[in-house]
Amino acid sequence: MPCYSFQGLVPVVHPSSFVHPLAALIGDVIIGPGCFIAPGASLRGDFGRIIVEGDSSIQDNCALHSSPGADCIVKRGATVGHCAVLHGCVVEENALIGISAVVLDHAVIGAESLVAALALVKNDVIVPPRSLVAGNPARIIKQFEPWQITWRNDGDGEYQRLAHEMLLGCVEVSPLPQAEPDRARMRSNAIPVRLHGPAARARERRAAAQSGEQPS
Repeated sequence: MPCYSFQGLVPVVHPSSFVHPLAALIGDVIIGPGCFIAPGASLRGDFGRIIVEGDSSIQDNCALHSSPGADCIVKRGATVGHCAVLHGCVVEENALIGISAVVLDHAVIGAESLVAALALVKNDVIVPPRSLVAGNPARIIKQFEPWQITWRNDGDGEYQRLAHEMLLGCVEVSPLPQAEPDRARMRSNAIPVRLHGPAARARERRAAAQSGEQPS
């Protein structure tokens, strides 16, 4: 992977985490255990520290950066969706940042909250735990019930499993000129995160079975 020391600070990656070779780590970056860092992610710790705690997922083309006096911290079990931007903010435990959302300096996203796709969370905004926030600028839409939090990564999350599988079996190859007959499909029990509909109900049932919490 592109990994660069800056001002004598070398990025740190726990050996149980998967960082794709096309992700970039620069300077004061610390990645904890069981994390998944996807292709195109840029973690640039040149003005401050970036911490990605254990079991977190930083997906394709995300940008994480710090401001002087405002470290970028992604706490345990959080998920940061494709193309999201985190700038000098804190994402608390098991929060989910949606695709192409932006969270700015000194904002705090509360534990188990969900920031909707394309939302803009402005500087200094404090989002309470278990909140749904959406819009530009983002506002709180509602509070979640405990059984609605289906995106926790508590030891066996989808991206935790993917990180383990990628460490064992992601190998650079040359492409085939054409698809082989009876080409196999990927093996996965991942369910998309949805707030309504069959996928939402399937995730709620799975979360309830794992935690013992039942929908009201």
